[in-house]
Amino acid sequence: MPPQTAFWSQDTASLLAALGTSLQGLPTRQAAERLRVHGRNTVEDRTETSAPRLLLQQFRSPLVLILIFGAAASLLLRDWLDAAIILAIVFGSTLLGFSQEYRASTAVAALKRHLALTVKAMREGEICKIPASDIVPGDIIFLAAGNLVPADGLVLEARDFLVTEASLTGESFPVEKRHGTLPAETAIAGRTNCVFLGTSVRSGTATVVVVETGRRTAFGDVAARLRGTPEESEFTRGIRQFGFLLVRVMIAIVLFVLTVNFVLERPAIDSLLFAVALAVGLTPELLPAIISITLSAGARAMARGGVIVRQLDAIENLGSMDILCTDKTGTLTKGVIELSDAVDPDGQSSQDVRRLAFLNATFETGIENPLDAAITAAGVPAGMRIARYDKIDEIPYDFMRKRLTIMLADRENPAQHLVVAKGAFDNVLSICSRIVRNGQDIELSEAERQRLNDYYRVQGSKGFRVLAVATRQVAAKSRYERSDETAMTFAGFLLFSDPPKPDARHVIDHLRALGIRVKIVSGDNRYVTGHLAQAIGLDARAMLTGDEIAAMRDESLWHMAERTELFVEVDPQQKERIVRALQRVGHAVGYLGDGINDAPSLHAADVGISVDQAVDVARESADIVLMQADLDVLRRGVEDGRRTFANTIKYICITTSANFGNMVSMALATPFLPFLPLAAKQILLNNFLSDFPSIAISSDNVDPDRIRSPQRWHIGDVQRFMVVFGLISSLFDILTFVALIKLFEAGQTVFQTAWFVVSLLTELAVVLVLRTRGPAWRSAPSRLLLGTTLAVCGIAIGLPYLQPFAPAFGFIALPAHLLLAMLMVATGYVVTTEIAKSWFYRGGRGP
Repeated sequence: MPPQTAFWSQDTASLLAALGTSLQGLPTRQAAERLRVHGRNTVEDRTETSAPRLLLQQFRSPLVLILIFGAAASLLLRDWLDAAIILAIVFGSTLLGFSQEYRASTAVAALKRHLALTVKAMREGEICKIPASDIVPGDIIFLAAGNLVPADGLVLEARDFLVTEASLTGESFPVEKRHGTLPAETAIAGRTNCVFLGTSVRSGTATVVVVETGRRTAFGDVAARLRGTPEESEFTRGIRQFGFLLVRVMIAIVLFVLTVNFVLERPAIDSLLFAVALAVGLTPELLPAIISITLSAGARAMARGGVIVRQLDAIENLGSMDILCTDKTGTLTKGVIELSDAVDPDGQSSQDVRRLAFLNATFETGIENPLDAAITAAGVPAGMRIARYDKIDEIPYDFMRKRLTIMLADRENPAQHLVVAKGAFDNVLSICSRIVRNGQDIELSEAERQRLNDYYRVQGSKGFRVLAVATRQVAAKSRYERSDETAMTFAGFLLFSDPPKPDARHVIDHLRALGIRVKIVSGDNRYVTGHLAQAIGLDARAMLTGDEIAAMRDESLWHMAERTELFVEVDPQQKERIVRALQRVGHAVGYLGDGINDAPSLHAADVGISVDQAVDVARESADIVLMQADLDVLRRGVEDGRRTFANTIKYICITTSANFGNMVSMALATPFLPFLPLAAKQILLNNFLSDFPSIAISSDNVDPDRIRSPQRWHIGDVQRFMVVFGLISSLFDILTFVALIKLFEAGQTVFQTAWFVVSLLTELAVVLVLRTRGPAWRSAPSRLLLGTTLAVCGIAIGLPYLQPFAPAFGFIALPAHLLLAMLMVATGYVVTTEIAKSWFYRGGRGP
């Protein structure tokens, strides 16, 4: 099927014929064939992790390629053993990195597939849900408020259909879409009869025929032209910059060492291989892989607890969060909303009000919500029916009007239509000019308005969520507009109960103990929100309303936001403004939301949090998705996130300090030694063996004090850590060099063997010391970390005595007294590091 050009200029019949489809949708077999031809509906190059490609990426490092070149040079010189050893270690390291990264990437991909978007589509005359990635040209799909548009298409039918196109056109205000044809030359921003991939539905409903999918969409074209790396988080940017700093220092020192070796007329090939191997040993080449492995391991642990991480970098933000902004429904309350009563304007239970609400909720086709579900759930057992009514029209709910209006034809009175509006009290009352009192329809006076306001406030103060219902009989017509929402009669109130969760106060206290303050940000009225706040231990007096926020300058809001615990009666723009105000004064802000109006705030927050049942646009805007709308699940996620972050920082700090120490040691030793401190293959083996405990850091236990408070990435702290503990390592390296040369008069083979052993032992031992801020003996490492560390320590000590491996690597069996001396050096290093650690962390400073 050829691509459709200027489809916005074609009439419906012509376009459907050109696409080979109909209003009954595509046959299943035809849809499957088109999916095979057109490919998956995605703008990404790959939808699944490619094992061969990931394996090849392990060899993209210039250092690895240089090592392979060096091995080739050894082969040309017929140094078969050295070439084989170098290649074996290189391939062993790349396979180790590949296996860990592949496991990590497939685990994350599986979590993301769990959250894959689905779309309502017509297939073979039946409405069904299919994955958005399976949409093909010719599909008939149905969109409603909260949906993300899954492809480019032509609108066939629409009702109050407003679409936010900022991601494509930059226009911040929603655009109304409707059926029709437009000139072929119409610019994309003016194509009001089309929808486009990447946009979102703000309100209303529509039926759309899909024309283009995936990379052939307008958004896919933009993505292809602007393809690049996504915006980095602060954490990722800091790691990258710090890695570049280490590499620059490494290059300078390696060039220095290489120059000295050439000046001393040491063998060129040996010197070159030594320099390259030194670069591999000093470069934090496993840093990206270790971070990916650690974060993905954390993501898997969090998923087991009901928290799915969509963006791995968000784990750092979750760990640093110190303010959580959340709505109340389902998180602080039970989320099982019940219709407690339907009352007339006098506060008396009324079947008429209940019936009107039932009709409105049953015929509503826009946003699915728990309030309508509660109304219908209460009406069906009471025997309420809709059989005598036919729906004529609907004015969907939106976040400005905050009401939903249904127009119905009564078969017993076809000359007139029944108009029923339901929504927020103030917004419904504003369109009413009359009221039902004692069965009489009378004019709504100011005194009556005040009486209704008083009743609304009192019920809200009791914890009820209150909606209003209004009605009107009008002369029958075929179509209605928002202007018809006028001169209505106030019919009564709907009282909903959603009590606080029994453990809500406990969870908030627990979050507070973790250094996280909870703030309620809600569109609900001040009375019901204040009642809930008192019940769960928040200060109901620390409140700002939407009207007060609207009157504030940004500077005033910066000042007040910190001191406020309840933001009530706020609109979507104000929610985002609150988040940015809190960020402006230095807070790491989490935002928990599940509605259409939460998307801007989820984008603005440091970590956007949603729930599995949220609307598409909210869930796709979030970094983290909770499988249950429960703050206790989030609390566990915060703790898991902080553990993951702490283990990531452990690796960064320990690795960079060891690298820095080795850089300084090599630079100082090379000019004064008559031979290379270590052969190239020995450096590579040292680096390879030390990688195993590094990978195990992702499973390590974390001290409770690292979980009790928010954590932030501070590159300055890591630099201080690197310098202090790196120089301690260099000091003991120099002592080892002096002892071997002056006391033991070691030749090249003995020197290299002894320093290999002590270097590897100290590098392994320091992991167990520096993994905790407190005394090492009081903090137990994970079994995997301890086991791999002890196993590699055993290999380090025993390797010089193993035949035929020792001679192959240039090792020799060490005399007992020399081995004992090296063990004493390692012990002294561990003790000194432990003492220095207590000084370094004094006063709670450090990473």
